[in-house]
Amino acid sequence: MIYFTSDTHFGEPRVLSIDRRPFSSLAEHDAALIANWNETVSPGDDIWHLGDFASKRMGFAEDLLSRLNGNKHLIVGNNDPLATLEASGWQSIQHYAELTVDGHLLILCHYPFRTWNQMGKRSINLHGHSHGRLKSMLRQFDVGVDARNLRPVSLADILRSRT
Repeated sequence: MIYFTSDTHFGEPRVLSIDRRPFSSLAEHDAALIANWNETVSPGDDIWHLGDFASKRMGFAEDLLSRLNGNKHLIVGNNDPLATLEASGWQSIQHYAELTVDGHLLILCHYPFRTWNQMGKRSINLHGHSHGRLKSMLRQFDVGVDARNLRPVSLADILRSRT
């Protein structure tokens, strides 16, 4: 399976207040997101994280990656520090990617696009960054945890959410 997520902001206290996540502490937040990830993603699955992964504390991202299931790919977000980019545990790191899943061309970026490659041919834009606050366009989906019940989602789940 292939899963998508974004904007986990592990280890960043500001997400509790700014994004109004339902946790009383950062430790509770991180533990819940890790549990949700590992309940959803199996060790052999691929998961694309579309940016804003974790705190800039040295070693934090690397330790976290070792505790999360799946073959992890990072699409760099505006809050991904060098420590995250240099952490071992990523299968790939890029700012933008295109891949085909179940016959659908997916355009992956941290940021939502107004227009994207093959848009007129029914390609799909998956993004993060907006924390569920942006009204999306046709065939555009926010895969961030704030928009997806605090867990990674498959393309089938994403497409079902709009029907």
